[in-house]
Amino acid sequence: MSTQESTDQPCELTAVDYDEILALWERAGLSVRPEGRDGPAAFAQQLASGLQRVVGRRVGSALVAVIVLTHDGRKGWINRLAVDPAYRRHGLARALIAEAERWFVDELCLEVWAALIEGYNHESQALFDRLGYRRHDIVYVSKRTRSEA
Repeated sequence: MSTQESTDQPCELTAVDYDEILALWERAGLSVRPEGRDGPAAFAQQLASGLQRVVGRRVGSALVAVIVLTHDGRKGWINRLAVDPAYRRHGLARALIAEAERWFVDELCLEVWAALIEGYNHESQALFDRLGYRRHDIVYVSKRTRSEA
């Protein structure tokens, strides 16, 4: 990726960008549930809540990186960080995480932020390690009303 091709600033994404975001998540290998919690209606509802922000990076008009940021008023969460495989190792994930941290601190006054990373995703684990995130020994449990949720 050349410097000319990349966008210098993150771009705000909305529900209008849903199909492009979903396609990027799939290209990046994220597990998605488009019939459940990752579906277009749920995505739009989460954005409308005011507790979620979606930020991307583009090369030309193509979306090549995305991050979903949420908060519960006390902690910020980094979710759904995805970079197109063809654009990895160019600092896009690092730039989006920096934007997340800036938003959490400057606009929301949150002092703690976190990310949940699948156990098999060693690349993401290493990235967060390099950025100073500390691992915790936590057991994640969930209860779902539907299998696709």
